[in-house]
Amino acid sequence: MSLCLVVASSLLLGGLTSLAQGFLPEALSSFANSASGWTILSALILWFIRGRTALSALLGGIGFVGLVVGYTVVSQMRGIYYSPVLFGVIGLVVGPFVGVAASWLHSRGWRAASAVALLSGIGIGEMNHGLTVVGDTTHPLYWILVGVVGAALLVVVVVRRLDAPMVRISAVAATAAVACAFVYAYSLLGSA
Repeated sequence: MSLCLVVASSLLLGGLTSLAQGFLPEALSSFANSASGWTILSALILWFIRGRTALSALLGGIGFVGLVVGYTVVSQMRGIYYSPVLFGVIGLVVGPFVGVAASWLHSRGWRAASAVALLSGIGIGEMNHGLTVVGDTTHPLYWILVGVVGAALLVVVVVRRLDAPMVRISAVAATAAVACAFVYAYSLLGSA
């Protein structure tokens, strides 16, 4: 059942992100063309499923690839060429981590700290990338929103799910590290 839900929703949402590039207002259009957009969609689907760690890792990879395939199919139906290879590979690598993080958001302690560090770090890192690297060609609102959502998620998890001071500090530090790693990884992709 979980597999069917992830495949169907990922294909549908991936296709909708292709269409959304044409109808979202300029201030939000970057959602349909960003890593954080697909990360948010994947994390929400997998958070809702509440799978165990191994299942969530598997479904995370499948879900991310499903988003890429859905996007590719709808883009090609619209006459837009899109090669799914790069983001398909990225989805296979990153998707399992997003799946585990979404699952671990239901936990407490170091699991919740690890989960929020990854997801919030992606949002905050994408905000930095969006405002500094592609800010001249895109509207800043989406980038600011995704960073605020990432920071808000961090605050909520630190306050509600993390009791030990050292775990709280670790979550904040790891979020900063993930955000920096995200910006660095994107810079490598941009130069490839």
